[in-house]
Order: sequence, then C-alpha cells, then structure tokens
Amino acid sequence: MIAAIDAWQRRHALGGFPFALFKKFGDDRASSLAALIAYYAFFSVFPLLLALVSVLGFVLEDDPSLREDVIDTAVARIPVIGEELADQVQPLTGSGVALAVGLGGALWAGLGVTNALGRAFGEVWDVPRLSQPSGLKSRARGLVVLIILLVTLIAATALTGLAAGGGIGPALERGLAIAASLGVNALVFLTVFAVLTPKPWRLTDLLPGVALAAAGWLLLQAAGGWYVDSAIKGASATYGTFAVVIGLLSWFWLGSQLLLVAAEVNVVLRWRLWPRSISGELTPADRLAWERFAEATRRDERERIAVSFRDDQRP
Repeated sequence: MIAAIDAWQRRHALGGFPFALFKKFGDDRASSLAALIAYYAFFSVFPLLLALVSVLGFVLEDDPSLREDVIDTAVARIPVIGEELADQVQPLTGSGVALAVGLGGALWAGLGVTNALGRAFGEVWDVPRLSQPSGLKSRARGLVVLIILLVTLIAATALTGLAAGGGIGPALERGLAIAASLGVNALVFLTVFAVLTPKPWRLTDLLPGVALAAAGWLLLQAAGGWYVDSAIKGASATYGTFAVVIGLLSWFWLGSQLLLVAAEVNVVLRWRLWPRSISGELTPADRLAWERFAEATRRDERERIAVSFRDDQRP
C-alpha cells in the first residue's frame, strides 16, 4: 500500500508537492526554529510597542488623531492582548539623552525576533551559518524591516481612514477592509522575506510564500479573535492570566510556523525539490535536497576551519 501511495504522489504534484514540503520542513527541523521565533517574538512585542509609541510621538506630533489610529491598528493585530495594551503603553519621556538611550534599548531588545527570523530563513535556504548576517549587520537588517513596517502601517491607516470617510456602504467597506488587510500583509511579508532572507534568491522566488503568508495571517488574526472571545474573556482572574500568556505564545508559535512553511514553499519551488521518496529508491529531488544540505555543511566547516586558522596565526 505504501508503495502504491509513493508511486501515485510521484506522478501527481497534488500529492508530491505537499509531501516534499513536509519532508523539507522536517529536514530543516523548522518546528524547533518556529519555537525559537515565538520565544523571541513574545519578549520583543512589548519593547517594539514602546518604541512604536515613542517614535510616533515625534513623527506624528502634529496629527494626534492619526497617531492614535496607527497605534490602535498596530495593537489590533495582536488579537490576544491587543485591547488591553491599547491604553497601557506610554511613550518614553525625559531628556534627549535619556530618551535616546531608552529608545535604543527598546529597539535592541525588539530586534531579537528579526534576528531569529533571519537565522531561520538561512537554515531553510541551506545557507551556511558563517555566511549568514550576524551581529550589527543582522540588527541593521532588522531595523530596516521595522522602518518599512512603520511607514506601511502609517500609510495603510491613513488610507483606511479616507475610505471609511467616503460614505460607502458597509458591505463594500468590509470588502475593502479585507482587501486592504491582504495588501498590507503582502507588503509586510514581502519586506520581511526580501530583507531577512540571505541571498542568493530572485524576487519572483519569494512571491508564492508571500501570498501564502498574507492569506494565512488574515486567518490567524480571525482565529485569535475567536480564541479571545471563547476562552480568555470567560476565564477567572487567576486562570485568565495564564490563558493570556499561553494564548499569546500559541499565536506567535502558529504565526512562526506559517512563516517557515511559506519560506519552505519558496525553496521547494525554487529548486524543484519534489517529488520526494516515501520508500524505496531516492528521487532526483531527494538527491538534490541532500546535496544542498551537504554542500552547506561542507562550506560551513571550511569557513569554521579558516576562522580557527586565522585566530591561531594571531600573535
């Protein structure tokens, strides 16, 4: 029976591609990478919100209404505790030096999640670890992502306000809101994939994963709202605290899984890594996948030996 299933999925992309995606996901231990991303996301969300509120206080100082709308839009994308955070996060205050130090510290802590994403994308694309951006270069890329996300958030909020004030019907307004959310998600994930994925890649290589992530994230936000309504709001005070933490971590974990599945889709399509073998003789895609992994391992080992040799030659 297994042989028959294997023969069928080798002949049909409908079965071969999902199995190859599952196989690549397991080869890269992407579930562990997703857990690491969720961990850093949990500890990065509060510093990033603090930095967002502080920066908006300067950028939109002359437009307090738009500033509040942008903050509400940002926290609304965190379905588990977004409503509770809306009025709790206050901008940094103090002297110029103290403000700069506080903002820099918040950004440095918040960039942990972008570093984790960059490392995970490098593993998915079989980039040797020593060839992946690290240190200040990695955090600079993360800062570029945050700046683009801030500009996108402000522009999307302003456009949404204009559409809502245009006097259109509720059904059309809802449809435009969903379309706008998909468009914003697509732009956000294109930025994340393009900036944080180590090269080599082409822009067209990233588009299938971007489309999957944009649509999947919309569903995750809806699922997060359902979870809050059905579980957290009805919990007791003590249990509710644990429910919020577990719910937020679970939501980040699911989002991380979604991002890595989208990245794996790009890799499997880019290198034509299907069909894979369930049993029996290896397919060309199996050999190519293992050759890529082996080559990345060999390059990583050569670079590690070269670094060790240079260190030994120093006086």
